[in-house]
Amino acid sequence: MSQTDVDHDVQKLAELGYRQELARAWSGFTNFAISFTIISVLAGVFTNFSFAWSFGGPAGIAIGWPILCAFVLLVGVSMSELTSAYPTAGGPYWWSAKLGSPAWSWFTGWFNMIGLVGIVAGVGYGAAIFLNTVLSVYGVTIGSINFATTNTRAILHHQFVLFLIILLLYTVINIFADTLLALFNNISVGWHVLGVLVILGVLIFVPDDHQSAGFVFGNKINLTGFHGGTTGGLFFWLYVLPLGFILTMYTQTGYDASAHTAEETRGAALGAAKGVWKSIFYSALLGWFLLLAFLFAATDPKAVNGSAGFVATIFTSSMANHLWGAKLILIIATVGQLFCGAAGLTSASRTWYAFSRDRGMPGWWLFRRLNAARVPLYAVLAVSSASLLITIPAYWGSNGVPFAYFAITSICTVGLYLAYIIPVYLRLRAGDNFHPGPWTLGRHYKWVNAGAILFVLLVVYSLDIPFSSSGVPWNSGWKWSSLNYSPLVLLVGLAVGIWWVVDAKKRYHGPVRTIDEAPMDSVETPEGGPAPTPAS
Repeated sequence: MSQTDVDHDVQKLAELGYRQELARAWSGFTNFAISFTIISVLAGVFTNFSFAWSFGGPAGIAIGWPILCAFVLLVGVSMSELTSAYPTAGGPYWWSAKLGSPAWSWFTGWFNMIGLVGIVAGVGYGAAIFLNTVLSVYGVTIGSINFATTNTRAILHHQFVLFLIILLLYTVINIFADTLLALFNNISVGWHVLGVLVILGVLIFVPDDHQSAGFVFGNKINLTGFHGGTTGGLFFWLYVLPLGFILTMYTQTGYDASAHTAEETRGAALGAAKGVWKSIFYSALLGWFLLLAFLFAATDPKAVNGSAGFVATIFTSSMANHLWGAKLILIIATVGQLFCGAAGLTSASRTWYAFSRDRGMPGWWLFRRLNAARVPLYAVLAVSSASLLITIPAYWGSNGVPFAYFAITSICTVGLYLAYIIPVYLRLRAGDNFHPGPWTLGRHYKWVNAGAILFVLLVVYSLDIPFSSSGVPWNSGWKWSSLNYSPLVLLVGLAVGIWWVVDAKKRYHGPVRTIDEAPMDSVETPEGGPAPTPAS
């Protein structure tokens, strides 16, 4: 793009109240690439396949994925319109302030941060699980560490150590290799597309046998323990099947990254807006092809059921005589997940930085600062530390299963979709008073926004109900490890609300006009200083 176009971006940002502080070096493709990388069908589709298999089965996956993705696209295009009108790093919380009030913005910002930190933790730990599996199938031994061990306590230990290494790698790359992040995201798109094609080729041509279309599109499974595992009646359709929605919903998150990196994108009013919906659309297509390949290759359903739906069991059981194929798939998926987590930390740190710039985070004066390379150093460190903190309970699992990891994926999914839908509701409420950018839904916004809101209500319901009979406290056989911890995000919301009423409303006044302040490097006003001027 020409310097004139870049100047237009800077001018637009100034109109929204901000000085250009981050380096505006990303193209529209790179902006799309970061959301596409964070969605990552090589991450969510692999790590959460077990939920959809256990709660709905092949039919729920094969038919449910495209239907759910169509509704996700309603949320995405609603956010694209908002991104085009307000291309700032704050994204959802900024939109909520502009269309609502500081209170709406406060809740949106915190739900968004909870979700984004959860993505970094969830993807990082998921990558550790798959890396541990790769090292296990290759029988790797490093010193006294035998990755091929069957000791469940040792497996959890190995996974957590690998998670620490991966998280450190993410942090170092985001701090010291920021100029390479755009390149990594671009490479990641190619890795995901070519990787999916390779996996499809392996699963089509290597297994000796395949399932029928009748099995893939008609077989239903209920491993919840409710109603004796029945797969008929209203209970299955209204309770069991929605539990499996987490496969699609967790995978199709993180596309707000295109909005959070708008201040680093040239031509952001169009480039960032397109990045949101395009990342959803192309991920939906690749993900569906990938899932169909999994299901047609699942020739030993009993083995898959025995592993609680762990996707690697499909590869090892269907290619028992060709384990090289299973190993290749696991390697491709693991590398894709590593790309995903690094991009997730970029998005989360930009949100932490932007929310701090607007005085929404405790210690905002530190987290809004940039280092010499124009990287929000302290925000990166804060997100990494928070991700580590919430993942610590995964070290103590049961029978080798890190239940806390599954809780993280559910909590971050609910948190993100609440953050996504609040500004969409406010935009619908604003009606014709909303002034769109160059990318707009036009008169279609009413049914698109309404459909997105109804869908997110369904998501919150499906992810907050008990996913096992042993997870219901009044049932016999109840145990803590089976409890669905997703509703905790609502308790966190309650805590944030109390915080707002007691103290935060006196300090947080919505987005501020940094364009009217001294240069950022000299801004270290301590908490309790003069109230900033609201940008809107």
